[in-house]
Amino acid sequence: MLPPLFSLMVRMRGYGAALALPILLAGCAAIPASGPTGGEIRSQVKADTSHLGITLVPVTNVADLPRPVVAAPVFAPDYTPPAPTEQVGVGDVLDIAIYESGIAVFGRSAPAVAGGEANFDAAAKAERLPPTRVSDEGTINIPYIGELAVKGRTTAEVEKLIRQALRGKSQNPQVLVAIREGLTNSVIIGGDVARPGRLVLPTNRETLTDVIALAGGNRGEIKDMAVRVQRAGVTGDFRLSEIMADPAQDIRIFPADRIALVKAPRSFSVMGAAGKAEQIGFAAPQVSLAEAVAQAGGSNPNTGDPRAVFVFRITKGANGEDKPIVYHFNMMQASSFILAQRFAMTDKDVLYVGNAAANQPSKLVQIVSQLFFPLVALQNAGIF
Repeated sequence: MLPPLFSLMVRMRGYGAALALPILLAGCAAIPASGPTGGEIRSQVKADTSHLGITLVPVTNVADLPRPVVAAPVFAPDYTPPAPTEQVGVGDVLDIAIYESGIAVFGRSAPAVAGGEANFDAAAKAERLPPTRVSDEGTINIPYIGELAVKGRTTAEVEKLIRQALRGKSQNPQVLVAIREGLTNSVIIGGDVARPGRLVLPTNRETLTDVIALAGGNRGEIKDMAVRVQRAGVTGDFRLSEIMADPAQDIRIFPADRIALVKAPRSFSVMGAAGKAEQIGFAAPQVSLAEAVAQAGGSNPNTGDPRAVFVFRITKGANGEDKPIVYHFNMMQASSFILAQRFAMTDKDVLYVGNAAANQPSKLVQIVSQLFFPLVALQNAGIF
């Protein structure tokens, strides 16, 4: 007894071509495909039954290319300039050195001699106090002087304040004050840098790339790095590659800023009848559509339609709403190759190559051939 499927195939040999052809043509709708054709995409976008507000842009000249987006400054340009680097603030650690000549308060004094006269060494003596931290109240405590308010004063003003406090206690004291750990003039930097942590700004005029360099540099590839800067409740996100390429984006860093370097590779997805369907990372800071098509293997010569190359992109409107846009390229036109070189891909773009409508009959023939090949082989073998 023949299997059911084999019996069915044998019985189909008796049907006429007039009956088989409509059945086979009806099966065209079920033929496997990697996606819609270019005509189907254009008609669906124009109909926009999903109510997404999709815009179709046929790219035929330079005017149709998307304009470069110039981001508005994240931080106000009139941001209050920071205090001078020599100004003392809460949490700062000070190095204080007091130089005395003659009878010293902090140094060793010579013993008294007969007659009540002091025998002293005229050479100057220096006394370095232990590192002194400025309290939360903005004060420091000095032996023989007591508490001094130093918050908001420069190191020169603190030196003068200590000298005046020692008047009458020491003979011609000289004072040197330096900021050992300047928390007031520091930032916090973390993420993918060589030396994360608190970083003191030497001049308070450092730019973002200066601070990254002072922290030992980034540990990942520049093209994959994103930088986030937090300042006074405002957050700004930047691409390190764009900052390096455009010095105008290299913003100035201010004390109390918080900086984080995060590895955030950019990529685009390839779908449809391309040479390969996959997610491809940006090989460089800027990738053109021509480079993206080449990385995707171009249009599949067996199933793809070079006249139906689309880029699906979601942009932001004036009010921050999503605006889907579909750019259409006809790569059978020579001008499209020039335009593709000037079309910049962006992160999370979808590159789609449409299926060729002319390939549907050939696919049907392949399916029919695969269906009836066993019968022909069996017949040639003399089984029936």
